[in-house]
Amino acid sequence: MALQDIVEQTVTGLGYELVEIERSAGGLLRITIDLPWDPKREQFVNVEDCEKVTRQLQFALEVEGTEYSRLEVSSPGIDRPLRKEQDFERFAGHEVDVTLKAPMGAAAGGQVAPNRKKFRGTLERADAGGWQIVWSDAPAVKPGQKVSKKREPAPLQALGFTLDELKEARLAPVVDFKGRRPKAVGES
Repeated sequence: MALQDIVEQTVTGLGYELVEIERSAGGLLRITIDLPWDPKREQFVNVEDCEKVTRQLQFALEVEGTEYSRLEVSSPGIDRPLRKEQDFERFAGHEVDVTLKAPMGAAAGGQVAPNRKKFRGTLERADAGGWQIVWSDAPAVKPGQKVSKKREPAPLQALGFTLDELKEARLAPVVDFKGRRPKAVGES
């Protein structure tokens, strides 16, 4: 049985979602898990979840004779990778970092640098059924900095893409200190 199948079968059998499998030098096998998406409430993987999956995976990998020197099971963290269509649906409206396989080139119409491949903005469903990322190139306001109400806001830009055009997509790591959250694009 292939490693992917063993891990996926074990993780989903315990009621979790497999996010990523990574093999590193030195025999490290890193498994990233998450709880299945429930739109009614936000849930997070905790240490007990990781311990439970680790114990079961150790047994399953030993039975199958899979070679590894160290097993690490963890949550996806604040910069969770987005891979499947359901990941994009789950995190629509969140700030994401997107890296394209190929630069924009002339398709950007001069709006962005033609060799640009990386973008950060809000993930939205596009009208054509694909996805888009919306951002503003306005400089970030520093804490305590006064901003004139007369100043024109920078225009919003949008980039449509399909999952086939992506090299990588991740949640943007936004840290929330003391309940202060950055305002979403278009929020006042």
